[in-house]
Amino acid sequence: MLSNQARTVMVTALAPAIWGTTYFVTTEYLPPDRPLLAAVVRALPAGLLLVLLTRRLPQGVWWWRAFVLGALNIGVFFALLFIAAYRLPGGVAATVGAVQPLLVALLASGLLAERLSLRTTIAAIAGVAGVSLLVLRADARLDALGIAAALGGAVVMATGVVLSKRWPSPAPLLATTGWQLVAGGLLLLPVTLLVEGPPPSTLTPTNLAGYAYLTIIGSALAYTLWFRGIRALSPTNVTFLGLLSPLVATALGWLALHQALTPAQALGGLIVLAALIAPQTHKPKRPPHPTTDQIPTPPIEVGPRADQRQ
Repeated sequence: MLSNQARTVMVTALAPAIWGTTYFVTTEYLPPDRPLLAAVVRALPAGLLLVLLTRRLPQGVWWWRAFVLGALNIGVFFALLFIAAYRLPGGVAATVGAVQPLLVALLASGLLAERLSLRTTIAAIAGVAGVSLLVLRADARLDALGIAAALGGAVVMATGVVLSKRWPSPAPLLATTGWQLVAGGLLLLPVTLLVEGPPPSTLTPTNLAGYAYLTIIGSALAYTLWFRGIRALSPTNVTFLGLLSPLVATALGWLALHQALTPAQALGGLIVLAALIAPQTHKPKRPPHPTTDQIPTPPIEVGPRADQRQ
């Protein structure tokens, strides 16, 4: 019979698995070349929905904290992801983004007093290796600005994870989540209008269905599952579950888009699974004063050929 922690891990893992479907939904359901619009639709409506459901606004220091966390976790992260996705092949962006668990572990050891174990370090390195085998191509081109953006996105997101843990909120979890989504969406909105212009005048029912999926399933539901897990698990352990995103994206590309799956990719998938499972099998040292409002962001949702999606 599964323990409570094992059940929590499995339910939490559904969130990055859902995020792994973003590549498929974006390429098959959304208008082409509008990644920032998709990011705004994912963040702003979902955030407003959560705020309306909880009917809570920030108070005191949480006005600026919500803005900072929303910028790190949503606004700045998606902007950097947009740059990386357009200047790098998806395999390169995903491989660079896979360093996030190691970055979170390092920051948590310094700011949250969590012990950085050898097992965690090895699992983080294995995760990068597994993702590279899964999605990296031998002819992948490198671009200095794209690499910097992908690495910056991982650093920004890792910082948001740790600060979210360090700053406990007196408000309900869903309310604090909604504040961040709204703040990130509002930051992205003017950038989207400047770079991509206004939304398309004609959206098909397929486009609307895709945007609805990103808002309701990809953000509201997935964030709820993710945050539920963060309340019970170490943020480092939860971050490792984010390695499921490129794994699910690759599997969908193979099953739904009939993309080839090589033996190297299969080996990479097995390594990724081992890397995300290993940290869950031991209990890390808790900080002296654990917080209750732990709100990291989703991992990089980069699958194969992610240079064609956001």
